[in-house]
Amino acid sequence: MSEAPLWLTIPLALLLAVLGAASVVMARGGYGASLTRKNRMGVHSPAAMASEEAFTLANRVAAPITAGAALVAILSAILMIFLPLPAAAGVVVGVVGLAGSMALLLVAGVLGDRAARQVPIPARKPSSAGCSGCACGGGGCAGISRSDPAAASGQA
Repeated sequence: MSEAPLWLTIPLALLLAVLGAASVVMARGGYGASLTRKNRMGVHSPAAMASEEAFTLANRVAAPITAGAALVAILSAILMIFLPLPAAAGVVVGVVGLAGSMALLLVAGVLGDRAARQVPIPARKPSSAGCSGCACGGGGCAGISRSDPAAASGQA
């Protein structure tokens, strides 16, 4: 048992255990492609949210690193509780484990986002209301009167 006071050891170890458990769930969901875009877990960058395929790929790429973050967090919590460490060393193990697992989760998100950026963005269907798809530019057909041929040709 650690020599650090329980009021310091237990909350930090509990935080590491919860972070590790959440990372395990996220890694398993990424491997099995069971995460959905509606959930809070997973890579939710704009590139990953562009399509279901991009979201699945981003989380599949992030899954091994997320599993590593889970391992670091859970192992740090176990070491903090069960190793006979002095108080300062126990706190250092906890803080390094927390920082390491958070850094791994950040790397997992960055790599997942990079992978999602490689997936082509699906084309949007044109809306049936308004423009008929004449490709007249950013202004659209709003300022053009169909009865005035000079305005329609851009010579107004």
